[in-house]
Amino acid sequence: MESLGVLLTFPTNSYLEEELSKRCKLFRLWETPPEKRREFLRANAASIRALVGNSGVGADAEMIDALPALEIVASFGVGLDKVDLAKCRKKGIRVTNTPDVLTDDVADLAIGLALATMRRICEADRYVRSGAWKAKGDYKLTSKFSGKTVGIIGLGRIGLAIAERAEAFDCPISYYSRSEKPHTNYKYHSSVVDLAANCHVLIVACALTEETRHIVNREVMDALGPKGVLVNVGRGAHVDEPELVSALLEGRLGGAALDVFEQEPHVPEQLFGLDNVVLVPHAGSGTWETRKAMADLVLGNLEAHATNKPLLTPVV
Repeated sequence: MESLGVLLTFPTNSYLEEELSKRCKLFRLWETPPEKRREFLRANAASIRALVGNSGVGADAEMIDALPALEIVASFGVGLDKVDLAKCRKKGIRVTNTPDVLTDDVADLAIGLALATMRRICEADRYVRSGAWKAKGDYKLTSKFSGKTVGIIGLGRIGLAIAERAEAFDCPISYYSRSEKPHTNYKYHSSVVDLAANCHVLIVACALTEETRHIVNREVMDALGPKGVLVNVGRGAHVDEPELVSALLEGRLGGAALDVFEQEPHVPEQLFGLDNVVLVPHAGSGTWETRKAMADLVLGNLEAHATNKPLLTPVV
């Protein structure tokens, strides 16, 4: 696929970039200052037939219009909220993503975040490093995770993987989704408010759509309550961030663990001083093994497209 012109929208791990540069004609969007990117796209539009995007920079309507030769969008990730799927369908542009290969890492992190928040692992680490253990004695008691009811918003691949892991901690599982899932014994709630009112830990693991934007709002946080913990490994916009900050500062919510934020990499600074909050820089799939597997899937989809073979993970 040496003749395939590929626009890479983001700086990524060296493996994917190196492989793309060896196999394709690669255009690195991020190397051009934002104010000059329209000019860059106009100058190279005729050569760009493929786009590789991620959760930060994908293929919105403006980008698609700027690339009239675009044939395929290969997303380095499972979420597609940064891709205008309707416009791609209309223009006959193929779309792929990288499902399955990142499921385990994201599910692992979700459980890790819940544990870190409830057992105050980050705060306890600082307690030791600061010398407080020696000076002040034993650390304060924390909350148990095992046996607590876990509510999951979205019971897709990642949601199911989270549920399976939480079951190993003897946690009862409940969930919310657009419809009740067959072939599961987990308790279904027809509203997110009801789910939040009946669990100790609420984990967001659904796709971001207009329907799920701010699905965790003030009412949901108040239902979760001052002993409840919110974990978000979905997308930042699933949670109403100003309301989350208020709920935590006012003690209406017990704690939060966030891997994603509404305006990444910008994080509300009010969260920085809160010991009942764990913050992670959108690293759910951030292991060497998984990022390589994701890269290989992107490359495989581009190779299939260039050779007129069936795509490995088609979305559109």
